[in-house]
Amino acid sequence: MQTLARSLKMWKSDTWSGLALSMLILGLWITSFFLSLSIPISTTSWLYIAGTVILRAYLQTGLFIVAHDAMHGNLLPPYPNVNNMIGRLAVTIYAFLPYDHCRENHTKHHRYTSQVGDPDFCDGFSSPLFWYGKFIREYFPFRSLIVFILSMLISIVSLIFFFKVNVINLILFWLLPLVLSSLQLFYFGTYLPHQQIETNPNFLPRLHRDRYSLIWSLISCYNFGHYHWEHHQYPNVPWYQLPNAHINYSAKH
Repeated sequence: MQTLARSLKMWKSDTWSGLALSMLILGLWITSFFLSLSIPISTTSWLYIAGTVILRAYLQTGLFIVAHDAMHGNLLPPYPNVNNMIGRLAVTIYAFLPYDHCRENHTKHHRYTSQVGDPDFCDGFSSPLFWYGKFIREYFPFRSLIVFILSMLISIVSLIFFFKVNVINLILFWLLPLVLSSLQLFYFGTYLPHQQIETNPNFLPRLHRDRYSLIWSLISCYNFGHYHWEHHQYPNVPWYQLPNAHINYSAKH
C-alpha cells in the first residue's frame, strides 16, 4: 500500500510530462487542422483522405482528454490557474464547450458513478442510442448548443470567404472528426465501462496486460476505456500513467 501511495504521489507530481503531452496534442491538432484545409480533395486519394480524417478524429479526442485531465487538476497541479486555462482552451477548441459546466458534470460522474445523479449514466435503457442522446444532451444543453452552432457558423463562414477554404475540407477534416470523436469518447469512455456496471467486465480491474492491450488501450480512448476502473480508483493519475496504476494494483492483489 505504501508503494502504491508513493507511486501515486510521484505520478501526481509528474507535472512537466503532462504539460508536454498536452502541448504536443494541441500542437498536432492545430498543425494538422491548417494543413488539412489545403488538401486538394479532387486529386487526392481516398485512402489518404480517410487516413487524415482518422488522425484528425484521434487528435480531436485528444483535446477532450487534455481538458479532462485539467478537470482533475492533473496537468499542472502546482498551478491550478494555468491548469484550468489549458483545460478551458482545449475544450473550447474541441467544440466551444463551457469548461466549468463540463467539470461540474464530470465531478458528478465520479461522485454518483452509474446511478441517479450521474450525467453520463442512462438509467433504465441499454441501447447505446439512448445513452448517446443523453451524453450529448448533458454536455450540450440548449445554451451551449446555441453557442456551438453560432461559433461554428462564424468560423466556417470566415474560413470560406476570407481564406478561400473549400467547404468540403471543412466538412471532412473538422466536422466529421468532431462527430467521430464524440462517438469514440462516448462508446469507449462512457458506454462500455458503465453500461450494466454490476456485471460489466469493462469496469473491473484488467486481468492481463500485454503490448497489444496497451496499444489498443491508447488507440481506443487514450487509456480511459481499457483502464476506466483504474481511473475511477485513482483519479489523480494522469491518462498516460493509467497502465502503471494497473501494474501497481495487480502487484498488490
